[in-house]
Formats: sequence, C-alpha cells, structure tokens
Amino acid sequence: MNRREAIESAVRILAPRIPRHEFEAVTDHALGSRGLHAASPETAAWLSLTAYIRHRLTDYDDLLNDGYDMESARFFVLDDMNGILEEWGSPRRVQAEDEPE
Repeated sequence: MNRREAIESAVRILAPRIPRHEFEAVTDHALGSRGLHAASPETAAWLSLTAYIRHRLTDYDDLLNDGYDMESARFFVLDDMNGILEEWGSPRRVQAEDEPE
C-alpha cells in the first residue's frame, strides 16, 4: 500500500461519512503538507482532517481576524468541530488540549 492509499484508508476510518470533495481535500492536504511527511498515515489523516474542519467549516479564522488568540479561537469552535466529526461518523473527537497542527 502506498502513502496515498494508507492516508485514504485512515481518513475513511476516521470519518466514514465524510463527503467526497472534502475527503479529497483532506487527503491532498495530508500528502502535500511538508510538516506531515514524517507523520504516520493515521496521524497525518487526523491532523489534516481537524485542520480542514477548523479552517473551512468553522468561524476559527474569523475569530483570529477579530483579535482572538489561537487558544481562545480553538475553544470557541471546539463544539462545532466535534459536531462535524460526529456527523461524519468519526470515532474520535477533538479535545481542548489537542496540539496545534
């Protein structure tokens, strides 16, 4: 199994009901991110998935632009992120103390 297949498999396990276009975006990010090249496929998939949700599907960036610090902005979008993960069938949730990607 090559890296793309391994990451795709991990994303499918982490978010079995993720919409196809978002599946592609998360997979492409995991493969293209220089910071994730050394990460396991599972770690790369999780970090890409949570970054995608945070930046594309929540108000996180707007909160940062409004002057909130990163920790506060993350706190305010935590429930939205976990709601999306639940909707997508993910067995995992983001915790308040998760490390930044």
